[in-house]
Amino acid sequence: MMLRRAVAPAALMIVGLFFGGYAIFGPNGALAYGDVERQLAVKQKQLAALDRNRSELKNRVNLLDPRHADPDLADELARKDLGVVHQDEVIVPLN
Repeated sequence: MMLRRAVAPAALMIVGLFFGGYAIFGPNGALAYGDVERQLAVKQKQLAALDRNRSELKNRVNLLDPRHADPDLADELARKDLGVVHQDEVIVPLN
């Protein structure tokens, strides 16, 4: 009789320990929080670099818009792609 009354609290205790251990040691638990923050910082740096790259590319696309293309950039790209740059000329990349 006494054993039967102890089964329910023991089962609840085991389930509680399981979920408590998972909350602390699991992949989303308290100990993994620092790793998640480090990964977030790395991803934020990558996002910032990609945003800078995107804005540079957007500016370059705007400069090459056929309606109002930047003549210097168009000339530079055409001469570089066609291989008609003179030996005494220096092309300075702006990126």
